[in-house]
Amino acid sequence: MSSSLRLPSYDDLPPVPNMPRGCAWGVFDTEQQDPAKEGVETKKDLLGTLNILTTDVIKEAAAEIKEGVSISLNWSLDGMSNVPIPGRKKPAHSIHSLREAGMIDAHGWDDEIDFNTQCSSQWDSLIHWHHQPSGLAYNGAQPTKESLAAQTTSHNTLPTLDHWHPRGGLVGRGVLIDFKEYQLSKGIDYKASHPHRITVADIEAVAKHQGVEFKQGDIFILRTGFTEEMSGPGMMEALMRMGQGLTGVHGSEDTARWFWNHHFSAVASDNMAFEALPPLKEDGTPAGYNELVLHTYFLSLFGLPIGELWDLSRLGEHAKKTGRYTFFLTSIPLNIPCLVGSPPNALAKF
Repeated sequence: MSSSLRLPSYDDLPPVPNMPRGCAWGVFDTEQQDPAKEGVETKKDLLGTLNILTTDVIKEAAAEIKEGVSISLNWSLDGMSNVPIPGRKKPAHSIHSLREAGMIDAHGWDDEIDFNTQCSSQWDSLIHWHHQPSGLAYNGAQPTKESLAAQTTSHNTLPTLDHWHPRGGLVGRGVLIDFKEYQLSKGIDYKASHPHRITVADIEAVAKHQGVEFKQGDIFILRTGFTEEMSGPGMMEALMRMGQGLTGVHGSEDTARWFWNHHFSAVASDNMAFEALPPLKEDGTPAGYNELVLHTYFLSLFGLPIGELWDLSRLGEHAKKTGRYTFFLTSIPLNIPCLVGSPPNALAKF
């Protein structure tokens, strides 16, 4: 695919039987010759919106590197250790000498890490959250424990993160929307632990304030300040307030429409879910956590990966100092077949 990739708008997406409006299944599918069947077969897409990152888009993004500055966007792996989440173990790091391990009679060390891939900075793959009424994941995938046991990526037919490796990972232009800094610049007593529903109008106001214009293929990065509060003296207050809701992007069909129509290749934030919690029903009343709005649209219907709990503190500082809110972004997940989530190993390069 080239930079001339043409995508339908949200309202022009072809209808998918038994699925809601806004379903992009099939948009990135390709046709290829099948010699065995002497015809053309449709190859089901496994990458979603990463397809928007064409070689021309990536080459243009590389022009963002002007200063020779590289900034890690990865929070400590134990960043959420103080937050008990049912079903998710805390990371454990064990160290042993080479002699203790019985490997070799020599000086040296090995270590082991045992962790849930949602415990800190992460990417959600396109099967992490399904369209709940149908139980289907992106592009109609139906993951099972058996199908997620494929031994190699080449045998894996599900849209998981290991498929990022053959294409060279996620590489493109990152765009920071620094909601925290924008609020503080307006004299607002802002804390990420005090629930805010960030609307499309808010995002556009921040982008205008920063002088940012979005391009097709951009990697949308939202800074709320949540991981900073969880790492600093405000941690206890943040923990106590988590039950009242969490700052994030307001989940609605209009929000989903806006994100699709901008044709981002991925989105990420420094909060727990990218979207505001709890989700809301169409009438504005609180919904259950099994009714996540943007997770459903982004992961299940669009094929748009979501990053969460990134450390954006140093990125925000550098952007404010230089006045540059766009940068070259690289990210590569762990290379394990059928990987549902992964640390992003993300870098911003100026």
